[in-house]
Amino acid sequence: MRNDPANQEPTGPVLAADGTPLKKSLSRALRRQKMRALLLIAPLLAFVFITFVIPIASMLFRSVENDIVANTLPETVVAIASWDGTTGELPDEEVYAAFARDMIAAVAEKKHTRLGSRLNYELSGISSMFRQSGRKMKRWDPVEDAPFKEKLIDLHDGWGDVSTWAIIQTYSAPYTSGYFLTAIDMQLTPEGVTMQPEDKRILIRLFWRTLVMSLVITGSCILLGYPVAWLLANLPASKANLLMILVLLPFWTSLLVRTSAWKVMLQQQGVINDVLVWAGLVADDARLIMINNQFGTILAMTHILLPFMILPMYSVMQTIQPSYLRAAKSLGATNWTAFWRVYFPQSVPGIGAGSILVFILSIGYYITPEIVGGTKGVFISNRIAYHISSSLNWGLAAALGTILLAVVLLLYWAYDRIVGIDNVKLGG
Repeated sequence: MRNDPANQEPTGPVLAADGTPLKKSLSRALRRQKMRALLLIAPLLAFVFITFVIPIASMLFRSVENDIVANTLPETVVAIASWDGTTGELPDEEVYAAFARDMIAAVAEKKHTRLGSRLNYELSGISSMFRQSGRKMKRWDPVEDAPFKEKLIDLHDGWGDVSTWAIIQTYSAPYTSGYFLTAIDMQLTPEGVTMQPEDKRILIRLFWRTLVMSLVITGSCILLGYPVAWLLANLPASKANLLMILVLLPFWTSLLVRTSAWKVMLQQQGVINDVLVWAGLVADDARLIMINNQFGTILAMTHILLPFMILPMYSVMQTIQPSYLRAAKSLGATNWTAFWRVYFPQSVPGIGAGSILVFILSIGYYITPEIVGGTKGVFISNRIAYHISSSLNWGLAAALGTILLAVVLLLYWAYDRIVGIDNVKLGG
């Protein structure tokens, strides 16, 4: 018998057209494809990283950053480290001398006012003390004007107060947990961690209010948006298009205008109260209070966020085949049974997508609560905005934002474990 070369097993690796092993050639080709794909999205990744990731990370870092004391008063931080403030005695001359040298340098570089503003968050009045002392210490000489203890106390009585030096010592570390403690109605004091005074414990209450009201707003959007989404998905195209225009109409109007319109509608001399009085449903001297409270915030935000609930539900309902309901009815199911057992389970992914969208948007809203919420309907986001734009306490704002972000991520994780994020979709 003669050996057929076609039936013989290959004695070496399979080669590509250029003579290289086929496996190596395929791996090289896959690497080139991945590199080309990465280069295509590289500009977008760089843009997101520079404009989104870095600013957020920098802002969150402010929640623990506290290097202004150590950078502005380096000698004082070293000298005061061994001082025991619990004895009730003032620091010795060495600490005062170190502080005077640091302060003279800080005044020359105009850093003392920023330091005073930072410490004023912890001890009210210390900011003005730094400003007043800075003006008088401008012409001091760190050698000729020694000793400094009596001179500093003569400049301002605060330098003779043990609490002033205790605060400087407490916040001399480059990092601090003080902002996070303040965010949960606690405080870092020279004596340790304590609760805030009763009249200042408002942040935990604001967190709870934000979560509860956001859940109420999400539930209201589901109840109001589900029938509208069902009509959009089941009406003829001409009527559905007209209804869709009405749903999208709020997007063509400024958020500020919509919120201000609700303020006009809800006030005691507003349109709604006037109609109720005209209809005899409410007495003129007993007009309803619907503004500057939680009701006004929930009503206005439900109206503003309703399209964000309708659109995801509509996109999912549009994919549900009407034949499923007809098949259920042909098997003897009533209209309610066919809807509840067949139609509703298929629409749940749209409800989930809309709920996540509305809840995350509502938990961070601050314009609408600020205008219609008064003191009882504001969110924690309003407090964050206040500390960023008014009090300039960016550290506390960053701590509040970090806690809010952690709460949202925790709720997202719980939603994923209970419902499953894979079950959430926007149609298709």
